[in-house]
Amino acid sequence: MELIELVQKPGAVVVDVREPWEFFLGHVPHSINIPLGSVPAQLERFREMTGPILLICASGNRSGQAAHFLQSQGLSQAFNAGGWREFKSAVAKAA
Repeated sequence: MELIELVQKPGAVVVDVREPWEFFLGHVPHSINIPLGSVPAQLERFREMTGPILLICASGNRSGQAAHFLQSQGLSQAFNAGGWREFKSAVAKAA
């Protein structure tokens, strides 16, 4: 399924796994910041998310790690959406 289709699904959440200072310098509108190092501790918060979980970071590396971890914990709705700038651009083009 395309990322654009996923982000349009009810309950979709964009989670930026960069550090807070990176998020502060620029981010996707309406995204939430949960740094990669905090992902395991926030597992219950992720379990409460009912729609697709689109994970982004600077380049796709950290978001890939987060997606792999969440999927290993049974959250099949977690997806690596790659770098935040590319994601933001793709969503803007689709709008």
